[in-house]
Amino acid sequence: MPDRSGFLVLPWPGVGSEAEAEVEVSEGRGDMLLRGGALLGAVLVICVTALRRWIGGGVCRSGERQDGKTVLVTGANTGIGKETCREMARRGARVVMACRDLSRADQAAEDIRKSTGNGNVVVRHLDLASLYSVRQFAKDFLDSEDRLDILINNAGVMMCPKWLTEDGFETQFAVNHLSHFLLTNLLLPKLKSSAPSRVVTVSSIAHRGGHIDFSDLFFSSRPYSPLQSYRQSKLANVLFSRELARRLRGSGVSSFCVHPGVIRTELGRHVEGWFPLLGVLLRLPAMLLMKTPRQGSQTSLYCAITPGLEEQSGSYFSDCAVKEVAPEGRDDEVADRLWRESALLVGIKDTC
Repeated sequence: MPDRSGFLVLPWPGVGSEAEAEVEVSEGRGDMLLRGGALLGAVLVICVTALRRWIGGGVCRSGERQDGKTVLVTGANTGIGKETCREMARRGARVVMACRDLSRADQAAEDIRKSTGNGNVVVRHLDLASLYSVRQFAKDFLDSEDRLDILINNAGVMMCPKWLTEDGFETQFAVNHLSHFLLTNLLLPKLKSSAPSRVVTVSSIAHRGGHIDFSDLFFSSRPYSPLQSYRQSKLANVLFSRELARRLRGSGVSSFCVHPGVIRTELGRHVEGWFPLLGVLLRLPAMLLMKTPRQGSQTSLYCAITPGLEEQSGSYFSDCAVKEVAPEGRDDEVADRLWRESALLVGIKDTC
């Protein structure tokens, strides 16, 4: 175009085209980055979804209704216990929630009633740190309930400090094993009269490496280890379930033991107490790498309601399938001795 002097001013050769080319290249790179980011995000979502599904493990796919049946779950106001109750209520069962904290239990029960439309969900007080409470609960249950089709020994404590119950027993062994041992034995008449019936005891993969120290069950003379105490109590669950199945053979009452998986529940609160910094650092990974309470309840539900499992009585389950128990959990002599020692400690006869 001409300037004021009358000369025609032309653009410098290549300047406009190079600038435009640079803009185009820049836009192309940005577009590629956006597309690459979107693709990476999609791959990440798919991978996380697949990981969460794999971590979730087995699913109870039985469509069996539980109308007319009575189900009792200990430790039922939170975690997998609450989700087990919710699913049983959804299937039409009368659900008895045995809990220590009645206020929280009432809230949990109301939530279950509303979410399932089943009003036949009741709360009963049970403190597993007290043998008196266990006996009182069992007496009230036997007096007031017509039947007991499924007993789920779900409650437990994990790696707590060295506490003693009112009976003088180390807390983990008392709550996780002895009280459930007593409760089950006291409720056997109702279980037998309701046969076919089932007992499901929640253990853990932590039974591996456990050892029943009959000379010092309560860590009275040896140094207390929260982990070893927990392992001992979970091994006791496995051995109890196995021996219960043996003693009840032919009675119509089946016994199963389950590992629910590693779950995001309040059970691990004492672990964070021992290692607070570790708890903070692992909180986010735990969101991805642990099961939800609903996922954790699946194996308990599977063993409680799946038809045709009677032949598997005494077995150990995880992810809704029979799994091999640790060698220490297959020792029938130790199982028999543990039964006799437990009966002596809680003050009942040796037989079923």
